[in-house]
Amino acid sequence: MWLYLVAIVGLWTLLRFFRERKVVSHLHDKYVFITGCDSGFGNLLARQLDRRGMKVLAACLMEEGAEKLRSRTSERLETVILDVTKTESIVAATQWVKERVGNRGLWGLVNNAGISIPSGPNEWMKKQDFATVLDVNLLGMIEVTLNMLPLVRKARGRVVNVSSIVGRVSSIGGGYCISKYGVEAFSDSLRRELSYFGVKVAIIEPGGFKTNISDVKRLADNIEKLWDQATSEVKEIYGEKFKDSYVKTITSLTDTCSEDLSVVTDCMEHALTACHPRTRYSAGWDAKFLYIPLSYLPTFLVDTLYYWSFPKPAQAL
Repeated sequence: MWLYLVAIVGLWTLLRFFRERKVVSHLHDKYVFITGCDSGFGNLLARQLDRRGMKVLAACLMEEGAEKLRSRTSERLETVILDVTKTESIVAATQWVKERVGNRGLWGLVNNAGISIPSGPNEWMKKQDFATVLDVNLLGMIEVTLNMLPLVRKARGRVVNVSSIVGRVSSIGGGYCISKYGVEAFSDSLRRELSYFGVKVAIIEPGGFKTNISDVKRLADNIEKLWDQATSEVKEIYGEKFKDSYVKTITSLTDTCSEDLSVVTDCMEHALTACHPRTRYSAGWDAKFLYIPLSYLPTFLVDTLYYWSFPKPAQAL
């Protein structure tokens, strides 16, 4: 009985391996639009796809980032300035893409742009702190997708949305985890709707990687800023010691992040170039062996683990 089970699992693994290695044809004719290419995953993916011969349309927030990217890539790669929080900027970028792809349509849309700050204890924040992150990570991504969809549908292409492993298990307050839960939900509904048109939607769920989002100094400064804006009552309840311990905990977690961003961009590339892309890609050892198992545990166990892992407020029971 066990021998048959092992044989079936082994055969399924081999079939999946060979199935996922099949690559779409004529990659050099396909256009891919990537947001958030100033640095991090977007920047590396743009260079990676450019080396592979694809036609990359890279969106950067700042001209400085666009210039640096162009200096490190071939003449095929083109850049555009895009602020995903501004409708007029998205409309202009969509028209720019349409002029380049023509009747071929857009093979790949990679929604990579994102921010993580402000993040911290929810009670220290104001509504606008949440909105700042949601406008970029979720609402901006949705608006870019809705504008680009006709071009992607024409090519029967791919939409690749960058979520996070904290889209499964929330680990910190603020808009970041909320936005990533939203990315997961939007991507799921989008995948089912677009399947009728031959469009595939993939979700990338990175674990901890060293990018601008996880920059230790920026995260620490962010906590200090939130503490300064908190009310005197909140400061009394939590205490200065809690704030210092919280900063130490967050920065120590980011120190363990991986520097190998190619683990994530390889997943993105596979989602764009494989004949049979996966629905979800969990990138990083912590995503696979820590956060995904946590997401399937009973809630009270996960809550207990977080209760003992994070510092306690001064007036905690």
